[in-house]
Amino acid sequence: STHARAHLPAAGAAAMDVAESPDLQAQLAAAVHALNHASHPSARLAANQWLLGLQRSPHAWALAVSLLASADHPSPSADLLFFAAQMLRRKIQSPDYSLPDNAAQLLDALLVAARRFCLAPPRLLTQICLALAALALRAEGGVDGLFARMPHLPDPALLELLTVLPEEVAQDESGDTGVDSATRCRFARELLMHAPAVLEFLLAQSEKPAAADGVPLHERNHRILRCLLSWVRAGCFSGAPASALAAHPLLTFAFNSLQAFFSFEVAIEVMTELVSQYQELPQAFLSKMPYIREVLLLPALANRSEKIIAGLTSLMCEVGQAAPGLVAEGSNEALSLSDALLRCVAFSSEDWEIAESTLQFWCSLAHCILGIDEQTSKRNATQELFLPVFSSLLDALLFRAQIIDIDEHCTGRVSSIPDGLVQFRLNLEELLVDICLLLGAPAYINKLLSSGWGLASQSIPWKEVEVRMYALSMVADTILQDGSPFDFSVVMHFVNILSSRTPAELNGCQFLVYKSFGDVIGSYSKWLSSSKSNIKPLLLFCASGISKSISSNSCSVALRKLCEDASSFIHEPPILDILFWISEGMGEGNLRIEDEEEIISAITHALCSILDKELRKTSLARLLCSSYSAVEKIIDIDRDELLRQNSSAYAQALNIAVRGLHRMGALFSHLAMSITSGLIDDDTISVLFGIFWPLLEKLTQSSHMENTSLSTAACRSLSSAIHSCGQHFQILLPKILECLSMNFLLYQRHDCFLRTAANMIEEFGHKEEYSVVCVRTIETFSSAASLSNLNSSYTCDQEPDLIEAYANFTSAFIRCCPKVPFYIMLRFFVHYCRTIWIDSTALILMLIA
Repeated sequence: STHARAHLPAAGAAAMDVAESPDLQAQLAAAVHALNHASHPSARLAANQWLLGLQRSPHAWALAVSLLASADHPSPSADLLFFAAQMLRRKIQSPDYSLPDNAAQLLDALLVAARRFCLAPPRLLTQICLALAALALRAEGGVDGLFARMPHLPDPALLELLTVLPEEVAQDESGDTGVDSATRCRFARELLMHAPAVLEFLLAQSEKPAAADGVPLHERNHRILRCLLSWVRAGCFSGAPASALAAHPLLTFAFNSLQAFFSFEVAIEVMTELVSQYQELPQAFLSKMPYIREVLLLPALANRSEKIIAGLTSLMCEVGQAAPGLVAEGSNEALSLSDALLRCVAFSSEDWEIAESTLQFWCSLAHCILGIDEQTSKRNATQELFLPVFSSLLDALLFRAQIIDIDEHCTGRVSSIPDGLVQFRLNLEELLVDICLLLGAPAYINKLLSSGWGLASQSIPWKEVEVRMYALSMVADTILQDGSPFDFSVVMHFVNILSSRTPAELNGCQFLVYKSFGDVIGSYSKWLSSSKSNIKPLLLFCASGISKSISSNSCSVALRKLCEDASSFIHEPPILDILFWISEGMGEGNLRIEDEEEIISAITHALCSILDKELRKTSLARLLCSSYSAVEKIIDIDRDELLRQNSSAYAQALNIAVRGLHRMGALFSHLAMSITSGLIDDDTISVLFGIFWPLLEKLTQSSHMENTSLSTAACRSLSSAIHSCGQHFQILLPKILECLSMNFLLYQRHDCFLRTAANMIEEFGHKEEYSVVCVRTIETFSSAASLSNLNSSYTCDQEPDLIEAYANFTSAFIRCCPKVPFYIMLRFFVHYCRTIWIDSTALILMLIA
């Protein structure tokens, strides 16, 4: 059209003619329709490829402008117009395309389009305005040129353009690299030169009568606030005096918009952004807190309007965090803010986002109060004033941290806590510690434990008990450091109830109670175990809690800490019976391997403290034998082919054997520490070695070593035994190294054999009599095809664990076998460098040394 041609950039007459070609426009319309509405994916893909090609062509500028600026009737479809605007925006933003020679004419053409489509679907107007903003950023004099032409735009188009313009100040997160930071800074400065005029325009818009421009009042107010938010983020009030800013009519307009549901969210954003940017504003907003509480918050709480509650919470927290010192002064407005946020914390909803959003404010306030000099009367007065607030806060937090309905989150015997509650509890720790410090440890403990619960187990509100135990465990370090006397009778009362129950009496969720009590017992084990009468019920409690996955970790850790802290009487016969009962119940394979290892370490520690040497020896042997049978069964399968053919039974037997081996490894790992401290004598080690090695020898010679988990567990337990029973394994070194190297040749992806051989060489390689066997071992390992094939960086990348294990083994060989002749060492090293495609610098340095 003539109108479009008048505003087209100087791209040449040929480009204009091509752009107005009916065939090209028809092709474009068909491609856009296919992209948005075709049912077959191949049609959409073909359309997309064609449109991408068009966007890269020199005709794209003229074609897009022609469609947007043309006054032809009927108008192109909404999809086609949107694509044309989007294509222009992308071409302007992309560093791959240069702007047309006459950018001013492109600017005029886009302004024509903005004027034409000011009342069109919002997404089309937004794309046109985004293109204008991108052009103003990149074109010389673009900001001033754009503002000079703005008076000709209708108000709806002008509002949208002013909204998106400041957004260009920030770096484009979509990956735009066409504009450097210096250009953006210049753009921001030029933009803010026009801020006073923009604010005057927005104020005038806010005072317009309802139907002045055909836009409904609520929609216009929403657009005004969106535009104001963009300019606030760009810094439009920078340098304004505090009094003028607090009294600015647009701030009053935003505050009044809180009462309009349609504009509430964006009004909250505007005020939150202002408070975060300008330090002078919190005082002004604090004075409005009684109004916010009475007029806005309380009705929202009564009506359960979560959107309103969440928004007001966000604003109040921002005010409080911006000036915690003002809040700590304890004015009526500050106390009104505190009370309002307390109500928000206590508000029960399906998630925990509202309560969680307040946590940082409460921490800031607590830190501010605790930061006042302890000796001053001001600290005492402030703390006294806010004690009721933080006491009520603790009540609200305990209420929100409860499992809403302990039966609701149970399916049969399976239990879980909602993810939102788990996250909320994780984020509570810092605040609970602050509350404990403010209230004082005795008052905090008293508040948790003096709830007047009934003594009959049927009437106990377990969800309240559980959350209070959680809150007690979270502040354990603070309470222990305080050292105030602690009456554990309430805790032991519940422990006695829980320890007397059988697993059959418990549903899944009651094990959440065991988990929290387990955390408390583990945290306060030193104090709890100081009374001998507590030990038996505590151990029985741990035995019950260990039996469920949700509580097994906390209860196994509690068991270990009890065994460590009650070492003076943990070895008495009745207590040992309980510990053996616990160990012998692990054969079912219901626990995590890590928890089983924790339990074995705990029991081993207790047994090592037995004063009678003979009893200590027989007790440790009994503990080792409790895992012995699990491994023995898998060896027996070799003699029973029917069992091997039953895949389910065989998999179960393998799993039980793996666990047994891990438990044996845990026992020997703990023994290593006891041997160092002189608690275990050589005779005891000889007995344990005599039980362990014959079993492991049979296992390593069996076909079961093909299983990766089993071979790894066997090698790990062997390594642990070597560290604790070193001298007993010394005579077996040739046999063990031969066994490891032969197994590696059979199962060449099992790097555990290399790792265990490295441990053996580190332990015994320095002895000259073993030089020959060490050389033979490394030659056997090096001959394996799996290592010989690692002759490129690609193949090495496919086997990172194997490479690491072999490198560690060769390192151990070079460091720990000084008696090996140098020519043998050099021959091996040359072979290593030729076949293994990894950095050998460290090995070269070791060889030189």
